[in-house]
Amino acid sequence: MTNPAQDPARIARRRREHERQAVIFGVLVALLVVVGLGALAIFTGAIDAPFARGFTSSSPEEKVTPPCLPKVEDQPDGALPLATSEVHVRILNATGRDGTVGIAAANRTVLAARGFTIDSVGNYATQLQSSELRFGDQGIVAAYTLAAHFPEMRMVLDTREDATVDLLVGTAFDRPLDEDKVPTGPLKNLKGCVPADEITHVPGPSPSPTEEQPAEG
Repeated sequence: MTNPAQDPARIARRRREHERQAVIFGVLVALLVVVGLGALAIFTGAIDAPFARGFTSSSPEEKVTPPCLPKVEDQPDGALPLATSEVHVRILNATGRDGTVGIAAANRTVLAARGFTIDSVGNYATQLQSSELRFGDQGIVAAYTLAAHFPEMRMVLDTREDATVDLLVGTAFDRPLDEDKVPTGPLKNLKGCVPADEITHVPGPSPSPTEEQPAEG
């Protein structure tokens, strides 16, 4: 009587099943790698994205008044940038497209490489056209430090009580400046800014993102 464990037909069938599983998993991994590399290439400018500027916001963007930098005693030229490692960032995909593997993840790759502390990556429930930073009055210097790495950024003060900064990546996103183009020296106030305590319309903190993922170490 043939031992089932030694049945050549069964062994061959199991081998074929394992081979099929390996092929399926290999294809899925390859697709994820291609998607991630494609998003990173678009984000870094290696290739153009035809959709990057083509979408519109789900609702008209409100005009926001950025807060001025706090005055620092014995620093007449203004606040100095923080070390990037001291800036804690949540990156939220606000493009209206599901999935965090894409532009938000590309931001994480670039900013993490520059030393920023990425706390999490997730999806934002509302589509935005322009990318923006959201932060509380304890995170103004941190937000300006991060904003200096972008050519333009909406700065939205909210009511959070810590120094974390949310980067909401909109459909009309701008890639970060090349590192050698990031301004050095004291931070500069944005045009039209007012002291934080004079801003009357201050929204609550960003809603918790959907499908939020902890940042990879």
